Formats: sequence, structure tokens, C-alpha cells
Amino acid sequence: MGKIMKYLGEHKASVVAIFLLLVVQALCDLSLPQYMSDIVDIGIQQGGIAYAVPEKIRADTLEGLCLLLPEQEERTLRDAYRKTDDGNYGLTGLEKEELEELEAFLGMPMVVMSSMEAEGEMGASDLKAMLNSGQMTKEQVLQAEKAAEEGMGDLSESIISQRARLMVKAEYEALGYDMGAYQSRYMLRTGGKMLAVSIVMMLAAILVGLLASRVSANIGMTLRSRVFNKVVRFSGCEMERFSTASLITRSTNDIQQVQMVSVLLLRMILYAPIIGVGGVVKVSNTKTGMGWIIGIAVGSIILLVGVLMSVTMPKFKKMQTLVDRLNLVSREILTGVSVIRAFSREQFEEERFAGANKDLMKTQLFTSRVMSMMMPAMMLIMNCITVMIVWFGAQGVDMGNLQVGDMMAFITYTMQIVMAFLMITMVSVMLPRAGVAADRIEEVICTEETITDPANPADELKEGWRGEVAFEDVSFRYPGADEDAICHISFVAKPGQTTAIIGSTGCGKSTVLNLIPRFYDVTAGRITMDGADIRQMSQKKLRDLIGYVPQKGVLFSGTIASNIGFVGNVSEEQLEEAARIAQAEEFIQAKEERFESPIAQGGTNVSGGQKQRLSIARAIAKNPKVYLFDDSFSALDYRTDVALRKALGEKTREAAVIIVAQRISTILHADQIIVLEDGEVAGIGTHRELMEHCETYQEIARSQLSEKELADQGGVS
Repeated sequence: MGKIMKYLGEHKASVVAIFLLLVVQALCDLSLPQYMSDIVDIGIQQGGIAYAVPEKIRADTLEGLCLLLPEQEERTLRDAYRKTDDGNYGLTGLEKEELEELEAFLGMPMVVMSSMEAEGEMGASDLKAMLNSGQMTKEQVLQAEKAAEEGMGDLSESIISQRARLMVKAEYEALGYDMGAYQSRYMLRTGGKMLAVSIVMMLAAILVGLLASRVSANIGMTLRSRVFNKVVRFSGCEMERFSTASLITRSTNDIQQVQMVSVLLLRMILYAPIIGVGGVVKVSNTKTGMGWIIGIAVGSIILLVGVLMSVTMPKFKKMQTLVDRLNLVSREILTGVSVIRAFSREQFEEERFAGANKDLMKTQLFTSRVMSMMMPAMMLIMNCITVMIVWFGAQGVDMGNLQVGDMMAFITYTMQIVMAFLMITMVSVMLPRAGVAADRIEEVICTEETITDPANPADELKEGWRGEVAFEDVSFRYPGADEDAICHISFVAKPGQTTAIIGSTGCGKSTVLNLIPRFYDVTAGRITMDGADIRQMSQKKLRDLIGYVPQKGVLFSGTIASNIGFVGNVSEEQLEEAARIAQAEEFIQAKEERFESPIAQGGTNVSGGQKQRLSIARAIAKNPKVYLFDDSFSALDYRTDVALRKALGEKTREAAVIIVAQRISTILHADQIIVLEDGEVAGIGTHRELMEHCETYQEIARSQLSEKELADQGGVS
């Protein structure tokens, strides 16, 4: 989770903008229940009368209310009204707080006055006349009001407010108001506000979605770039630590998991606490006395999520490993399908794939079954909470402590709070997998490269490289191996000469070749290029001097021209020359599109020999100072091999050529042949010299050449 937050932190401006938009969305979302409550309580039940303070009032009514108020409150009431042209009084432009203050002390006087008038005891004019005649004092009037209030019993604020509004309604009717139109205007006005707020909320949600998608897409792109850039700098050691299948999974599936969760974090997880806290604040303002129900709901949800996460978390971690294994098996089967068919192993491989697939399915099924319990449990909690609110809210309505609209608003706010936790819970299902995925991505990104460029490369100012490669007492051991693959190797490959390396399978021939371009670094000793230790050279410069042809020809999807000219900036004449030297010109010319003929991924639409010749042509087109051929002639027939080596000899007169070969016929005319046995040098010399004093070379020669061929080449029979 921390790593995902770090990725989001790289897009601070967008995240802040999303947060502000979510605040706007939450404010709009939280205001809608209050509007709904106002429509029910004020619009429907109270005829559109929002406050127990008349907007317009008759002079007699105003005087009557003033008689029932203490001196300070009377002065406040009189200041709130101004006389109109028709002899009545209109309310001045007061703020909401001022209206609520007026309503607080006007409620009971209005109820008392309406009760006195309803019972026919006396009206406002009667009270005023008695005061003017001296029959009653102000204090006696207030005492009479208090006595009347006590006679009404213990009325709640809600009931007092409702009765006061009835008097306001009666006052409006006395003034000739059309109460039906008045109510309609309130409903339309409040409904219009709800519509406007809903539109703002929708626009904020759309913008949040757009920004969140953009941020997550950028995170995915950045992570893919970082992983790719890191992997292409990996040496053989790092590539062996991470399997190819695992690196593919980390670059695709794992990054997709992080990208998807990033969207949900910005759109849902970030929104949930805002709406949750806002809902709690709104609930506390409703003064329903049912806040304890929220506590029960939140506690139940936290307990449920805690139990489910503790059960599923280990399985989510295991799931990523199983995905790696499935990808590995799939890749092996798809790349080796021809071998599988040749050995009739389809059923075995199907069973192997089915095993990996079934293991993943069982884990996914377990987590899905556990998490499938979450939604029904959540709905049960929500429905129980709703029943509790309705049950206790109905009792409050019955006792006059609560209005129906307030209860509806409380239910809505409660559902918003519960839904906030539900959103967090839904995303929490994906967080464990995304957390594991982020760890796996960071493992690749944070892996220290074993082969790096020096701070001050030896090749910075040097020019005129010749390409002389020297091994000086070189030993090498693969990571994790118990013994050296090669040890105490020393030789010099000079420009204009061909150096061949031969030996039995597994003796270290390819290892020697792979040390020159620094696919691995030597364990002991050193390798030099024109006297400079290659570890003190920049990797780019070193590899610019080398033309490498791997043991297994590698072609990329594209065309013949793009594969031969892979080094870049290769002219058409250079392409044709490289193809001619590599003996690829004949089959290229036979194709309809010649050099623009398409090459499928992995070169699957050309033969093994053609693939090998195109790989050789690619190295020739580079025109390097050192040629490395790792058994690159094995798929060629004898005639093509001879023609290629002859043409290659003319091209590489000023370059050092190092050839790893299995066939003696390929290296008979090499200037020096290095014979390896169990990772050590068994002999160095020309073919004739080795046939005289190297027993290992003699055994190889006799196993491949006839007595006549040995005699023709000057070998010992």
C-alpha cells in the first residue's frame, strides 16, 4: 500500500485537484438528504413555510406578539419588521441565523396567542386595550402567558414549531395569500436547488473519473518504462534471478493490478472518508438521538472486514506466485510445441498445464467464496440498520420529538456512512493483490545491477580502437554455483586473425564468449580491449566495438532489412553486402519483396539456416572491430559454410574474429585454436600444432574427420 501511495505522490497536482473535486462532490451529495427532508417536512407537511417567522404580518398580530415578549425580545422583533404601504409589516432581509434566533423565542408566544384566539378568551386587541387602560401590566401579561404555557403541558420543540407554523399559515391566509401557490413555489425552488446540486455533483464525479484515469494510466506507463529500462540493463545474473515468465507477469499483470487499484483509490477510497466524516457531522446536526446506531453499523462493518481480510490475505499473496507458475508453464508449452508433438507428450503437458491451472483456480475460488460473503453480510447490516432507524425513529415521530423528513434524512446519511465503509471494503479485496504486485514491481526496479559503468570510463577520450582482446588468467563462476565454469584462461585475439574455441559440450566455450561483451563479469583475472580493462570501459562503447552472433539466432518481427540493419544507419549497399557475405542473398532475392519481406516474431517463417545467416549478416552490417560467433555456423551445410567463411575472411581482415565451434571443419584454418576441457585450456595452437601435441584435440578431430581428411590437413593419423 505504501508503494502505491508513493506512485500517487509523483502526481501531487492531479491528486490535490481530485481531492478538491471529491470534497465538492461530497458536499453536494451530503446536501441532497437535507433538501429531501425540507421537501417532506416543510414543503409537504408545513405548506412551504420554512420558519415560524412570518414574512409578512398584520399590525394587530405584531402588536399582540410584542405584548407576549420580554422587553429585549420585543425590541428584536420590532427591529426585524418594517411597515409596508398597505399598513402591514414586512420582514427585513435577515440571515438564516437571525431567523432561527427569532423562531426560538417566537414559537411559544405564537402558540399561546393562537390558543387564546381559538378558545375565544381574548385576542391581541383585547390585551392591548387592557394594557392601555391600566387594567394589566406587562409583567401580568407575561405571567398569564406562562400560565397558559403550563396549561399546554410538556410540548416538545418540534410540536411547538409545527403549531407556530400553523399560526403563520393562518396569518398568510388572513393577508389573502394563495397557500397552494406558495407551497408550489417552495417545492419548485427546493427541487431546483436539488437539481443544480446534482448537476454539480455529476460534473465533479466526471472530472474525478477523467483525472483518476489519467493518473493511473501515467502510473502504469511510468512503471512499465522503469521495469523495461531496468530489465534491458540486467546482466545474465539478474536474468537468472528473475525468470522470463516472472518478468513478463510483473511487466503486465502486476502493473495492471497497481493501475486498477490506483483508479479505485482516487475515485472511491479517497472519497469514502470524506463522505463518511461529512455524514457523521450531518447526523450529529439532525439531533435525532440515534447516533448510537451509527456506532453499531461502523463497528459491525469493521469486524466483518477484519475477519475476511485475515482469512484471505495469505491466499492473495499465494495467488501471484501461482500466476507466475501458470505463465511459465504456458510459455514453455507454446515455445516447445513442436518438440512436444514430436515426442507425443501432448497429454503429459496438458496434465501439467491443468495442474498449474487447477492450483490457481482453487486459490481464486477460495478467495472468491470468502469475499462473496461480504456483500450479503453488508446488505444484512444495512437492512438491520434501516429497520432500527425506522423503529426508533417512528417512536420519536409518535412522541413528537422527530419529524418524518428528519428520519428520512437520518436514514440517508446513515446509508452514506455505511456505503463509505462498503466502498473501502470492496476495494480492500483488491488491495492485498495490488500490494503484492507493487512489491514484485519494486523488487525488479530496486535490484542492484551487478554490471555497471565506471565513474570515469577508460574509453572517454581514446580513439582508434584496434579490437585486440586479451584474457589474462580469467576465471568465472556462475552465481550460486559450487565451482568455476572456467578457470585460469589466458589468450590474445589479435586484429586480422581468427581465434577459434573448441571443446566438448559444457566445457565453457560460450561462457568465454559471453564474458567479452560483459554479459557477465569475470570472477578473477581480467579481460582487456586494446590494453584497457573492459570493466573500466562504458558498456555502450565496448559493445559498439563488438559484432555478436548468438548460438541461437534471434530475429525480431519486422522485415529482412530491419533485422539486418538492426544496428541503425545502415545503407542499402551495406545491407546487400552483408547479405552477400552471409550467403543470404540467394534466398532473399527469391522472395517477392526481397529485403522488405516480412519476418514473423522469433523468425518462425524462415528456416534455421536462413535465421542463422540473417543473424550473421546483422553482425557484418555493424562493421565492428571484434566479431564473436557462438557456434553460429551449425545450421549451415558444408558448401555454404565454406563460402561464408571465405567471404567473411575478406571482410574481417582488420578485425579480430573469435569463433566458438563444434565442427573442426569450421575452424581448420583459424590462426589459433583454443581447446577447452572442463573449463581449462587443454591446448592452444594451429590445427597442425594441436594435432601433434594436444590429445584432447586429437580425439575431437578423429571423431569428426576420416583418416584421409586428417592426412590431407596434415594431421597425425
